[in-house]
Amino acid sequence: MSLQTVLVIGASRGIGFELVRQYREAGWRVIATVRDEAARERVLEQGAEVHLIDVSKPASVSGLAWLLDGVRIDVALYVAGVIRRPGALTPPTQEDFDAVMHTNVLGAMQVIPQVAPIVEEAGGVFAFFSSSMSQIGSVDDSSSWIYRTSKAALNMAVAAAQLDYPRATLITIDPGWVQTDMGGAQAPVTIEDSASGIRSVLASLTPEDKGQLLHYDGRRAAHW
Repeated sequence: MSLQTVLVIGASRGIGFELVRQYREAGWRVIATVRDEAARERVLEQGAEVHLIDVSKPASVSGLAWLLDGVRIDVALYVAGVIRRPGALTPPTQEDFDAVMHTNVLGAMQVIPQVAPIVEEAGGVFAFFSSSMSQIGSVDDSSSWIYRTSKAALNMAVAAAQLDYPRATLITIDPGWVQTDMGGAQAPVTIEDSASGIRSVLASLTPEDKGQLLHYDGRRAAHW
């Protein structure tokens, strides 16, 4: 069996970094992207191949397909994401809106036409980090208003893109409420458990999962 390859977009820290570690431990070839040199050194120490990419800047993302030329990618993960926490009682600033939407939505949409054809050629999986906070049918408050909106938009972008890459499986995945810088120390899910769960889900996808939102623990989203 040939060596399998995973691409982790946004591997600087947290779940992205842990996915690099776990896939390397499982014997995979890992290609990762990070935003700065310090993160590059950390990820290199895990045995990954690392490229400097800032997904919030289209010019930075534009060369990704060239960097991956000739590479077979069995699994790709778009982990990069940012959050701003004010709710609907506070008008969003242009700065906050752009920061969240550029990374969470525009970055993913810039990456898809470059990476999805490579994943499709391998008959592989392309997963994008979403959130249970994106599910319109289960909103319980307006906290992180822009973030919720960005992840709902991401769900739609991925579901629509799936139709253009039928031989690949494109999904969005909720990593859970995780003990990261974003999730906070009070979160109930460890980084290790989230990453392990995500890997298990990606290894057990069916054709019915294409374009859908899934959860790290294997649950399929009951409603959007």
